[in-house]
Amino acid sequence: MISVGEAAATLLLLGWVVFVVMILTKALYNWMRSRGIQHDVAVYYNRKLMHILGGGLCAVAVPFLFETPILPFVMAILLAFSTFMFHRKNRIMYWFQMEENLYEVSFCIMWGTIITLGWFISGDLWFGAVPVLFMSVGDAVTGVARNLIYGKRTKSWLGNLIMAAFSMSIGAALGVAGILAGGAVSFLEHFEFSPIDDNVIVPLVSFMILAFAKIYAPWMLSF
Repeated sequence: MISVGEAAATLLLLGWVVFVVMILTKALYNWMRSRGIQHDVAVYYNRKLMHILGGGLCAVAVPFLFETPILPFVMAILLAFSTFMFHRKNRIMYWFQMEENLYEVSFCIMWGTIITLGWFISGDLWFGAVPVLFMSVGDAVTGVARNLIYGKRTKSWLGNLIMAAFSMSIGAALGVAGILAGGAVSFLEHFEFSPIDDNVIVPLVSFMILAFAKIYAPWMLSF
């Protein structure tokens, strides 16, 4: 049963994401460009900021505001469809979208899917929220760090160590399995698995590790 509170929370989170996407990052893009930052670099920073402020913040909020993943899943699919349609109509939002890929679409789909599957397996929304945080914040932090250090989008083990420090710390909330999952995807993020992007690999692999532990080694989980 969906409560009035959950419906209100959905509207609040959706409004926040729309603000981040349509207003905050667009203004930030214009500011970065006025400071001489290249278009591709500004877009990259904006995508990572959306990961953190949109995907990450909402993932943390979901276990506190919802009893089931129904409305969060609907919100994620709605956002996926909306961003996809901008591509379909050749009207990309230039301050964060890129013509050559649909990574923001896969991000939204995986966000909603993993949180939903996690709840079905465990009955706890944190079970799916943690892998989503690996994708939303862990992957974003390593990307920003590498861009600041090297001045371009590139892979480096230093970035993966930063991601591991965050992801394993967050994963510890779920126990040994969470720590292992955070470490594993931080290692895998270093490699390219084209055409599958990190927004699929990171949450899916970490979720599979947690699901395996839930079924075959529950002692590795803290709940």
